[in-house]
Amino acid sequence: MTAMFDQELREQLAQAREELAAARAEGDADGVQAYEGRIAGLIRLAAQHGITLPHAVEEEEQNLR
Repeated sequence: MTAMFDQELREQLAQAREELAAARAEGDADGVQAYEGRIAGLIRLAAQHGITLPHAVEEEEQNLR
């Protein structure tokens, strides 16, 4: 079960990063903000469950701005 949860988080993180890139390319400021928050939330959720997801420090800090 834990492996499935880990994999699901990784897939959702990859999807959110793709959507963030698309929002940036389209100049969609609201979309950028939403996906930055989604990424930070997924990283936080993973950490709460003892799962380490590879990420940049900036991705953690998005909700702190």
